[in-house]
Amino acid sequence: MFESLGNKLQDILEKLGRERQLTEAQVKASMREIRMALLEADVNFGVAKDFVARVSEQAVGQQVLGSLNAGQTVIKLVHDELVQTLGGESAQPSLDKKNNVWFMVGLQGAGKTTSSGKLAAHYKKLGRKVLLVAADTQRPAARDQLEVLSKQVGVPVLKVNDGESPAETKARIEEHLARDPRDLVIVDTAGRLQIDEGLMNQLAALKAELQPTETLLVVDAMTGQEALNVAQAFDERIGVSGLIMTKMDGDARGGAALSARSVTGKPIYFAGVSEKLSGLEPFYPDRVAGRILGMGDVLGLIERAQAADLKAMEVKKPGDFDLEDLLLQLRQLRKLGPLGDLMKMIPGMSRALPEGFTIDEKQLQRIDAMISSMTVKERRNPKIIDGSRRKRIAQGSGSSVQDINKLLKMHEQMKEMMKMLGQMTGGKGKGMRMPKLPRGGGQMPPNLKMKK
Repeated sequence: MFESLGNKLQDILEKLGRERQLTEAQVKASMREIRMALLEADVNFGVAKDFVARVSEQAVGQQVLGSLNAGQTVIKLVHDELVQTLGGESAQPSLDKKNNVWFMVGLQGAGKTTSSGKLAAHYKKLGRKVLLVAADTQRPAARDQLEVLSKQVGVPVLKVNDGESPAETKARIEEHLARDPRDLVIVDTAGRLQIDEGLMNQLAALKAELQPTETLLVVDAMTGQEALNVAQAFDERIGVSGLIMTKMDGDARGGAALSARSVTGKPIYFAGVSEKLSGLEPFYPDRVAGRILGMGDVLGLIERAQAADLKAMEVKKPGDFDLEDLLLQLRQLRKLGPLGDLMKMIPGMSRALPEGFTIDEKQLQRIDAMISSMTVKERRNPKIIDGSRRKRIAQGSGSSVQDINKLLKMHEQMKEMMKMLGQMTGGKGKGMRMPKLPRGGGQMPPNLKMKK
């Protein structure tokens, strides 16, 4: 989401060169460009103006620190201010030992029901006993969707009946908890395509009855500044304690997420990064700022690997990396999310990769099909795959002999990359270490398609 903004900010800061002291003229020129980059990214005008003013005040006359050049010094100032704009310290919903009721609100289509399921999955992994409440009486499909999600997560769901009063809903929840004690109740409420009086009255009545400990507003980051108007309206009428920004993996300009804390005064608790149940991450302002400025997010990458419970990814012995290893490790890596996103979490990669870079996920599925069409002997010793074997494998996987040739070549090229990723994720619980880039500049194998 922040790729375009990040590239522009990095280009601007690189122009400052290697001056030993920042002059007022340098700062003014750079800050003017930064303000324009923020506005183009749909950042709120007031937020962009205040951001630039604060950085300018600190930067003018700033002595360059240690061995840093002027550009690096300003990067530090911009990074620190980005962190503050995004909320400073990471914030999470309050969670007591028991009696936690979270009220999920938001417009229809923002991802409220899906986020409820993701929260249930997230907190179940943390040892919480979760109850989902399907209270969206406007859309029967939403209640059915939450029931499906509850089965996938492995938690119970209570479906509110049509025409049920808030008092009846509270009584049914209490009855359920008396029979099956739960320490976290997540209530998925009704939404509308737009804010209206009926929606607000309904939500206010249900909230007054349930007395939730947290009221979480789910907003679609793709809607830009309108998301902030929605947040303010909900906060004025219902009262909001924190935000969940969905669709943060989209290609929008990202200004709403950058402006949310400053405009609403509410922290962003979570960011939705994919449609999967695991695609909800705690929002860390410092990590987001690091990604925007091309500093990567190694901690985030490690946490994804740990959450996916990946097995060790070391090769069996030096130089021994067969197609079975490749198939296993590609399947494990896909658990972490889009591989293009993972590459950008490695420091410096966001600048090394072309703008708009993604890895074609369909190509990875085709690779899976081709290797799956091989015998165990062929996977373990690719050198025996001659012309007739290649033709059989191609027919079995719905591909061409040329595709098989490319796969075998790619297998050789990926050895170094897999060793690098194995160093990062293979030492789970034993202290992670930064990987060395593979020889040859760390280039991606040419047969993984890039899209712009």
